[in-house]
Amino acid sequence: MSTRRGSTGTGADRAVNRQPASAGPRWLSAGWLRAALLVAGSGLLIASGAIHLDLYVTGYRTIPTIGWLFLLQVITAFALGLATLALRSRLAAAAAAGFSLAVLGGYLLSVWIGLFGFKEVRTTAGIVAGVLEIAAFAALAAFALAPAPAHPAKGIAKLIPKGVALALAQLDAAIARVLGMAAAGVAVVALVLLGVAVAGAGGSGPAANGSAASGGLKTATIGGVTVLTSAKGFTLYSFAPDTATKSACYGQCAQYWPPVTGSTAHAAGVPGTFGTIKRTDGTSQVTYNGHPLYTYIGDSAPGQAHGNGLNLNGGLWREITVSGAG
Repeated sequence: MSTRRGSTGTGADRAVNRQPASAGPRWLSAGWLRAALLVAGSGLLIASGAIHLDLYVTGYRTIPTIGWLFLLQVITAFALGLATLALRSRLAAAAAAGFSLAVLGGYLLSVWIGLFGFKEVRTTAGIVAGVLEIAAFAALAAFALAPAPAHPAKGIAKLIPKGVALALAQLDAAIARVLGMAAAGVAVVALVLLGVAVAGAGGSGPAANGSAASGGLKTATIGGVTVLTSAKGFTLYSFAPDTATKSACYGQCAQYWPPVTGSTAHAAGVPGTFGTIKRTDGTSQVTYNGHPLYTYIGDSAPGQAHGNGLNLNGGLWREITVSGAG
């Protein structure tokens, strides 16, 4: 019996080899385009992780629950990004794309309603990370949608049962089709939501609820030490690089450490001298004994002093202690 050349192998073999090639739009089938999407998506995810690592090191590590979640996000972003590059798998790319959206979703929730008692501040780093996560999702989803090479499972079929290889190929193709239908719409919606969140977010976090001195300052005992607090009970801090007439905390620093503002300040029964200095934006910042005063984003509730002793944003931060308060 004669056979036609090229028809060797079982039907399952041929299905395994053909199925991935038929999934996804043909314009994504170019090898160089798939490689570019893979490298871009993985690189963007890793870059987002690097930004979160910087945020973790420069202050978020002291925030309860949020701190270790930031660290977990960093580890996962690097692991998924490198795994996607190494495996070149559409399944790995799908997982990485989903993770990008999950991180963005966490950021949006933190901006809008807060997570674990912490409400996110609007920082340039956070906004850039959000944009990178959207771009990473789009690139990774497109890679997962792209048709696989003509015979991706040929070598694998020798190592695993043909039925399993066929099932994996069909699952791979199904995921690609689903991601293809959703990727563009989800990316656009995510970008819009990020824009809305950024536009509506305040410039400071929960600690800034007490950053205005108009209601008067007061004291509280935290960790056995009497410290100066805002009207709402948030611990106040001094910044070592400051002088009695000038603040050294602006930009991203002031987003993490909101200045205590107001034309006057007082705290009943607290010895010492209160005053104000002018910031570069024209607002008045309250001082105590020559120290410009700040709250800290990491203090999500009164009675906390997570910022004490931190060496961040170019200098040492100390809680304002009060002796002889009556």
